[in-house]
Amino acid sequence: MICSVRVKPIDVDFQPSIFMNQASCDSQITSKEDNTEVSDFILLGLTNAPELQIPLFVIFILIYLITLLGNLGMITLILLDSRLHTPMYFFLSNLSLVDFCYSSTVTPKVMAGLLIGDKVVSYNACAAQMFFFAVFATVENYLLASMAYDRYIAVCKPLHYATTMTTGVCAHLTIVSYACGILNASVNVVDTFSLSFCMSNVVHCFFCDIPAVMALSCSDKHISELILVFISSFNVFFALFVIFISYMFIFITILKIQSGEGYQKALSTCASHLVTVSLFYGTVIVMYLQPSSHHSMDTDKISSVFYTMVIPMLNSVVYSLRDKEVKNAFKKVAEKAKYSLGVVYK
Repeated sequence: MICSVRVKPIDVDFQPSIFMNQASCDSQITSKEDNTEVSDFILLGLTNAPELQIPLFVIFILIYLITLLGNLGMITLILLDSRLHTPMYFFLSNLSLVDFCYSSTVTPKVMAGLLIGDKVVSYNACAAQMFFFAVFATVENYLLASMAYDRYIAVCKPLHYATTMTTGVCAHLTIVSYACGILNASVNVVDTFSLSFCMSNVVHCFFCDIPAVMALSCSDKHISELILVFISSFNVFFALFVIFISYMFIFITILKIQSGEGYQKALSTCASHLVTVSLFYGTVIVMYLQPSSHHSMDTDKISSVFYTMVIPMLNSVVYSLRDKEVKNAFKKVAEKAKYSLGVVYK
């Protein structure tokens, strides 16, 4: 639920910015004045300025490759190194999987639009993209809350960590995260596509985001919008509440630690997760807690790019650079690979 939507009548004198070059889409926009249902949608995309499309494509393909290598590499490291078979890294492997899927839901279509101008998406493909994006965004939201609870137990109740964060507890928290994601996506996507679309088919976003598609409906969407706001608010604020309470107790415990070594160890235990939480929810807060008068479609699209494509890349980078266990595991795997190559060439 990212791109802000402020639909207004098209004015022939309107001068769009580099992100909103409407003229090049005019030949694709389907007239719906005869009240026929739409069969496909046109994604307005990031830009239609020819001089920007190739540079942006190169930037996004680099981001996507780093995202794939970083997250799939993280999952592989955790699977291969037995020292990482702990609750914390179990959640991290799931977070990496979600980030990989999350980015793959949006980025390839954006790159296709930049490279070959393919901005048409079918009705069913739009619903599928919307569904999977909502699933993975919600799962990430609850996984971050589960990881905060895990850090709370590790710092505040270290003697009970092994008996509290058992394999069963970790599995249940992860399953609940995925179940909430599927339930949230199912309700919102079914609700959105139960509406009638007989007006414009131009989605003012670079992917099929729920608010952007819902804004195109010619049905009464008041109830649908209330459902979307209620469910989204519950998901975000419940997860933030768990994270806030967990870190409140964590910081209280850290302040009571007398030794400098114990203080540093407790901080390093939470540092990577705290950075990841700040990136994820910081963008949400910037997007949604500003007055609507301070928003513009260009700045919202930039924020949306950060949220949907950059953060999935940064999460793996943050854990790779800040987590000592991950760095040690990487060195171990690299040494094994180097040794294996040396044996082969001998």
